[in-house]
Amino acid sequence: METGCDDVDKGFLKAGNPRTLLAAFLYFDVSFMVWVLLGPLGISIAHDLHLNAGQKGLLVATPVLAGALLRVLAGALVDHFGPRRVAIGAQILVIAGLFLTWLIAPHSYGALFGVALVLGVAGASFAIALPLASAWYPPHYQGTALGIAGAGNSGTALASLFAPGLAVLYGWVNVLGLATLPLIAVLIAFLFLASEPPQRRSSGGLVAWLPVLRSSDCWLLMFFYGVTFGGFVGLASFLTIYFNDQYSLPPAIAGSCTAFVVFVGSFVRPLGGAMADRIGGERALSILFALAAVIFALIGFGLPTIWFAFPAFFLGMLVLGLGNGAVFQLVPTRFPSRVGILTGLVGMSGGVGGFYLASSLGAARQATGSYGPGFLGFAAITVVAFLCVGLCRRRWTAEQSHMSAEADAAASS
Repeated sequence: METGCDDVDKGFLKAGNPRTLLAAFLYFDVSFMVWVLLGPLGISIAHDLHLNAGQKGLLVATPVLAGALLRVLAGALVDHFGPRRVAIGAQILVIAGLFLTWLIAPHSYGALFGVALVLGVAGASFAIALPLASAWYPPHYQGTALGIAGAGNSGTALASLFAPGLAVLYGWVNVLGLATLPLIAVLIAFLFLASEPPQRRSSGGLVAWLPVLRSSDCWLLMFFYGVTFGGFVGLASFLTIYFNDQYSLPPAIAGSCTAFVVFVGSFVRPLGGAMADRIGGERALSILFALAAVIFALIGFGLPTIWFAFPAFFLGMLVLGLGNGAVFQLVPTRFPSRVGILTGLVGMSGGVGGFYLASSLGAARQATGSYGPGFLGFAAITVVAFLCVGLCRRRWTAEQSHMSAEADAAASS
């Protein structure tokens, strides 16, 4: 068994381009780090600009939405210019935007939405890094290659771990300037490590998306990922603010707690795919959505101390991370010839879900004085997702039975 694993590892290393795969991971990691940066800095920004809860929620959610929408444009640019060139251009744009922000030092609420748009460009890295890694590897190594590149979503935890404490020491504007340092370092490494794929896999442009969008299964998968990844990135953006406001944790401690649960959600994603492979994607999502509904309903009704809340969020992020992997196990199952297009659409919907959750938590706090209604609303959405998975499971099972019967009939004739 050990020899077989070694053979697989050697085959993978020889099959593609490990240097480019490493470059894709590093680019994805630092891009996701700055994508959610306003969340960990939200405590300091809100204190400086005297923001209310609704304003905080909308501000930290805006880069998430911008990143989701810009993934469509990024995918089109990748088809036309190639992922390496687009990655370099996007990275330079983000570095320049953060550097100008540091020079200008904006101190108004409206000006920060320009920063949010720049950070959204970093969030679009999903549609750049994954095609860069994918194009270098044959079909039987796609899962491994995309899993390694996709592990860069752990960058969201780095922002939560370091940004709040640095903001206390140096001020939030200076943290935006400091963020350019790892971006520049990775850009230099990227220039030396990454190679443009010899043959790009075009998605066919936006016109190719239209037939897919006519399928109800496409919208269901988008909805499911909007719940799982939307919950993940929405919480990654907002939890530092929540832990500080709800339980009076110092910014650095609140950021560390957020980083810990985000790391969990990031690294269990492959296990979610394996779970779906073993018991079926529909069954896995049914279990995970049911657990998520219970966990976030409990959080919504109120947990008195951080000692109760932290384990709840730990389990909640664990479930959402597993769900991310389970949803993407279904993509090639339902759309085997449209995986690239579905990846873009489903990835975009995840960002939209993150915008909803982060903004709704701030709005709930502003309107009612409590975050509870925001979490209860999310729990209700997971219940709807649970019911939809149940309906899908029946329909898809019936379709498979019908196809099997037709195949048997054709074979016997």
